[in-house]
Amino acid sequence: MPLSPMNRREFVKKSAVTGAAVAAAGTAAAQAPAQAAERESGRGSEHRPRTWSFSILGTTDLHGHVFDWDYYKDAAYTDSAGNSCGVARVATLVERQRAAKGEDRVLLVDAGDIIQGTSLAYYFARVDPITGTDGTAGPRHPMAVAMNHMRYDAAALGNHEFNYGIDVLRKFESQCRFPLLGANALDAKTLRPAFTPYTVKRIRVPGAPDIKVGILGLTNPGIALWDKDNVGGKMVFPGLVEQARKYVPRLRALGCDVVFLTDHSGLDGSSSWGDSLPYVENASNLVAEQVPGIDAILVGHTHVEVPSYTVKNAETGEEVLLSEPYCWGYRLSVFDFALELHHGRWKVTGKTAQTLNANTVDEDPEIKRLLEADHELVVTYVNTAVGTCTQDLSAAESCWKDVPIMDFIHKVQTETVRSGLSTADAALPLISVAAPFSRTADIPRGDVTIKDVAGLYIYDNTLYGKKLTGAQLKDYLEFAAKYYHQVPSGTKVDTATLTNANKFWDYMYDTAAGVDYEIDIARPEGSRIRNLSYGGAPVSDSQVFVVAVNNYRANGGSGYPHIATADIAYSSTDEIRQLMIDYVTAKKALDPADFAVTNWKLTQDGTPVFPDA
Repeated sequence: MPLSPMNRREFVKKSAVTGAAVAAAGTAAAQAPAQAAERESGRGSEHRPRTWSFSILGTTDLHGHVFDWDYYKDAAYTDSAGNSCGVARVATLVERQRAAKGEDRVLLVDAGDIIQGTSLAYYFARVDPITGTDGTAGPRHPMAVAMNHMRYDAAALGNHEFNYGIDVLRKFESQCRFPLLGANALDAKTLRPAFTPYTVKRIRVPGAPDIKVGILGLTNPGIALWDKDNVGGKMVFPGLVEQARKYVPRLRALGCDVVFLTDHSGLDGSSSWGDSLPYVENASNLVAEQVPGIDAILVGHTHVEVPSYTVKNAETGEEVLLSEPYCWGYRLSVFDFALELHHGRWKVTGKTAQTLNANTVDEDPEIKRLLEADHELVVTYVNTAVGTCTQDLSAAESCWKDVPIMDFIHKVQTETVRSGLSTADAALPLISVAAPFSRTADIPRGDVTIKDVAGLYIYDNTLYGKKLTGAQLKDYLEFAAKYYHQVPSGTKVDTATLTNANKFWDYMYDTAAGVDYEIDIARPEGSRIRNLSYGGAPVSDSQVFVVAVNNYRANGGSGYPHIATADIAYSSTDEIRQLMIDYVTAKKALDPADFAVTNWKLTQDGTPVFPDA
């Protein structure tokens, strides 16, 4: 049954049923023409509606979170902010929006990073892969099942879509009943789109032309660095601005009344890779400013909440509306559009954005029914014991002390690389670098399960061995040391404010094992690494090391100097996390006496900050 025209006031009133209040400025801009047109058009079916309104709902960085569950802790998800996660809760928010506004007035879009990030996602990529094994068909990916049920209209490709290789991504794509969009994911040989660049959706308006909504998807150029092993020679990833300039005019030429972008790219214009790529990592603000013809952008990649943000286009002066709904299904972005019919074409007269909190609703019962068995299968898997540990190993202080749990990572990386080196490279000194991914990680005394190890190494990184000189190694460690705020000698060190200087997050901060060194936080950035030595002797500038390092860092992730262009001594497609699980399985007992070595420390003008470390 066709819906009757709804003016802006009714639209906002119905939105309020879900707690989705619309910002006052945008509401005023949208209401005035809608109310005037209502008086003009009347309510009879013989009159063409002059106004209409619809919404685009957006998620991003779901990272395999279907349910409100923490597989690493084997418990319901909790955090200090009271967030709830998972698309099962988001699905309830979506259905409430559809009920309030009308099924035909709501589109649902995602901004990428869908199939990696939880043990659930890992299980269906590696343990029981959706691509199948030994000639047998694989299962359906839980994220495809959930998102199909939710009736997504489109999703952008995220960089983590490529973590498990193109075959897994293509299989996931085939299981989705919506397009995966990537206007800047191109075939390396033909430079033609490797994925669908855009889709056009129609909002039906009884008695008037359809509203045509063009949805353009853009992904992150960093894929070329971060997943070089999977995409090298197969795909290339030009910049977002460059491709938006090509496709936004095309969407307008196709008669789109509204052009909406879904970008797996943040909105502050920053990049984590220095000059390793000619394109900007977080470019959504630049796209809005430099490419005319865009109405709104769903932003992803940076895991922050930005309910509503506007950027003025430099050419047209028009305001572009942006929103980023955090990550993991914490929030749902709601874009509300009001339009008016002018000479047979719809024009946007008002637009607002906001975010809704998933912790206000229960999980969708149908998603629970569809995927509860998959969830329980993974719970059983992660609780499988693979060995024992002789004492509790905690990562709580890993960001400022050399703790045994980090040496466990270094031990596995070093042993694995050593076993695969050529005879010539095996004669070189071998060290390891790794980051403290999770301060809450803990391997308990007693039984060690898969989830205990997975909670320490939460990413699906693989392992490299790369060659650095002593001078380059010092540069590398100086780069890492900018993670700390400068604390002058004689000033008390507060660990609550010590780290994450320069927006350098924990996953970006590498410590090293195999060399001894001090980080003097009283000194300015660039001159903090002191007493760097190997085997009791100072490291010389010309000395050559093999450095065990994950693929993300080896390919330029976080912008570390020298490592991306360094010669390769070793590489493997095995995940470091699985190598750690295999280590415990083979040893049967995880004993810090086998790997714990205190080789680095923080100092202030040479005085240890933590003397007991």
